This record gives sequence, C-alpha cells and structure tokens, in this order.
Amino acid sequence: MNTPDMDRLAAAADRWRRAGKLSEACAEFERILEYNSSHPTALRGRARIALARGEGDALAWFDRALRSEPGNGDLWLGKAQALDVSGDIEGALAIAHQLVDQASGWIEGLRFLAQLRVARGDSDFAGHYAAAARKAPRDPNIFYDWINQLAALDRFADAAEVAGQAAKAFPNEAVFGLMHASNVSASGELSIADQIFAGLTLDTVERQRTEARHRIRRGEFDLSEDLLVKALAADAGDIAAWALQGLVWRATDKARSDWLHDQDGFVSRIELRDEAGALGAALPLLHELHDAASMPIGQSLRGGTQTRGNLFDRLEPEFSALKHAIEATLEDYQAALPPYDKNHPLLCHRDTQWQIAGSWSVRLSGGGDHHKSHIHPAGFISSALYVDVPAQLSGDDEQAGWLEIGRPPDDLMLDMGPLATIEPKAGYLALFPSTLYHGTRPFRAGRRMSVAFDAFALS
Repeated sequence: MNTPDMDRLAAAADRWRRAGKLSEACAEFERILEYNSSHPTALRGRARIALARGEGDALAWFDRALRSEPGNGDLWLGKAQALDVSGDIEGALAIAHQLVDQASGWIEGLRFLAQLRVARGDSDFAGHYAAAARKAPRDPNIFYDWINQLAALDRFADAAEVAGQAAKAFPNEAVFGLMHASNVSASGELSIADQIFAGLTLDTVERQRTEARHRIRRGEFDLSEDLLVKALAADAGDIAAWALQGLVWRATDKARSDWLHDQDGFVSRIELRDEAGALGAALPLLHELHDAASMPIGQSLRGGTQTRGNLFDRLEPEFSALKHAIEATLEDYQAALPPYDKNHPLLCHRDTQWQIAGSWSVRLSGGGDHHKSHIHPAGFISSALYVDVPAQLSGDDEQAGWLEIGRPPDDLMLDMGPLATIEPKAGYLALFPSTLYHGTRPFRAGRRMSVAFDAFALS
C-alpha cells in the first residue's frame, strides 16, 4: 500500500468516524497503521475513537499520535479530554489553559476549559472568554460562543451584557442584535427587549423562534403564532418551533393543542423488554462512569452528573445489550401510536424505521439536583429509562423526583403546569414526543439514575 492510497483510505475512514460509523473507521485505521505505524490521520482518528468508545488506553493513543504530530492542538485537546475522563482534572486543566493561551480564538479549547471550570465549581467559569476577546478583538466567534455558554447556565443578564458589547463591536453581525434581544428578554427586561427587537433587520427562522419566545413572555400569543407559522413554513420538522406552538395552542386553542400533544399513546411508561437482564448488568458500569463525570454546560441538568459522549458507542457489551432492549421497547411504543398523519411532527414518522440518535446517562442526588424544563430538538422522540431509583423519592410534595411533561421553562413566564407526570420506576422506559417540554422535580434524599436517548427516522 503506497502513501497516496493510505492517505485516501485514512481520509475516508475519518469521514466514517465523523458520521458515527466507529467500528468501520477503527478497522480501517488499524489496517493503515499495520503498514505505517506513524500515519498521522490514522493515529488521530484511532485516538479519537478510543476516547469516544471509552477504551482504557485512550490516553496512550493520544500520546502515540502526539509523537507523530507534537504541534497538533486538536490532539492536545484530546489528551486533555482523556485526562479528564481518567480523573486527572488538574492535568486536563493545565493543558486546556495552555491551549487557550496559545490559541485564544480556538472555540473548542475555550469551550472545554469552560466545562472543566464548571465541574470545579468556578462561578466565573467563562471568564477566560473575556481574555480571549481582548487578544483577538476582531474575532466575533469568541463573543458568539461566550454568550451561548453564559445563557446555557441561565446567566441571561450576563449573556445580555456580553451580547450588547458584541452588537456594538460588530455592527455588521446581525446575529448579535438578536442574541442581545433574546437574553434581555429571558432576563425579564421585556420592555427593553421590545425596543431591541423593533430595531432588528434580521429575518430568519432563528429570529422568528426567538421573538416568538419573547411574545409568549408578553402574553402576545397571536403575534407569537404568526412568527411560528413562518418558521414552520420554512421547516415543517422544526422541533423547537413546534414545542413553542404547543404552548401557544395550550393558551388559545385546546383542539389543536390536543391534536399535537394529547393523543393516545403519546406519553407512555413501558416496562423494558429485558429478558436477558441487560439493565442489571449495565448498572455498576454506569455508576463507575458517573463517579468520573460532571455536570455539562449546555444541557438541562442542574446538579448531578452526565456521562460523556455517546453511551452506546462504548465497547462494553453490557451497553450494547441495553441498547437492543431499548430498541425492542421502542418498537412496541411505535406500534401503539395513532395512525399516520402527514401534518403531525411525530405521526408523519409513524410508519418509518426509527433509529436511536445520541445516548447518555444522568445521575441525580437528593438535595436539589434536577432537570430544568427543556426539549431535545435532535429527534422526534425523547426518553428516560429508569435504571436506579431510591426506594422512596422524598421531598416536599407527593411527586418529588417525578418526570414532568409539558411544563414550560421558567423563563417563558407561563402559569402552566405539566400535561402529564411519570413516577420513576426502575426497569421502565418513559417515551414522549420531543415537541413536549419536560423536566424533573427535585427530591430530598437518595440517588436516581437514568439512561436517555433521542430517536429519529432513517428516511
């Protein structure tokens, strides 16, 4: 095999890796490395796969790749991520700080450092973005990510302040005006947000969804629906727009609200089809992963821990068996749905083949850990498989620790309760449309662990 052939095959294997075909990519990378043990693309790809699949020698793969490319920043980032997974937080922080110092505009480095600082409990977890912006004052991407990182942890007032700075510094970047309006509105300054929205020239789906949220806060449901109709005309599968539309219809049109979210079988708690005992076998492995995990930025989790990466990409056979049990249960849910409806965001997929997209585990502890109300726009079905549940989820109410489906996020300022609640029960899978906001109630004592995923249609 000559070098051009290896380069071509390595590039193809890397495309497979990025598409999630890890087994095929891994086999090809290893075949290339048999011919050339220091092929840079193959080493990079193989190291990334080792990290994604939770292989015990992931750190060694990054060290090997760095011997071939000692100046590759992405490999150093991968080594830092591998150190983080292994529990060496200080080692990961040292590399992350060095990467940010040397490449102040590198978003992946900035983002990873923010995640490490959150895990360590640093209240100024995004402060390094300010230093990066001073070093690269003409780079709008730093501000864009900085704003999103703050907003992801509900720091809306701080995000609004940074967005206002960015809007002045980059007057030709219309997105910053929208981000300013969005975060000012989310922080509760509705009159000021009105003025900002009125001055925007941006007319995109993102603007329509964002202003629709603002109009909902205002109680201006007609204006909100007009904006959402435009967004859905551009993309009938826009899960985020449908979720907002559902809230508008709950306030204004019960018939359409029921059509969207209250048909038989939409919200269901089903016993896992687990004849082989996959759940019990996966339980101790999940606890091991959580012992080295943290609370991620950009997710709904408030407290607790979430596993890294795609859980079902890992090599442990226990997770593969658990995935098969989930897939069988998901088929039962799909078969029990109402008939096909081409206009419905879920039922239009009623008769297609479904596939799991993304998978992770969350572990909550009593004393305040919870999920804030949120949606998963990556698929049309959302889930919670209860793996480990305390004998009694104690709290201030009878539904402490329960899953709430349909309660709006706090920042939308709507006085609406959930459409349904589900009691956590080990061995049961909660399934519901992704267009429904959902969150969990805090509980007082014990630990609760679940596995979640999204589903989408193959065609």
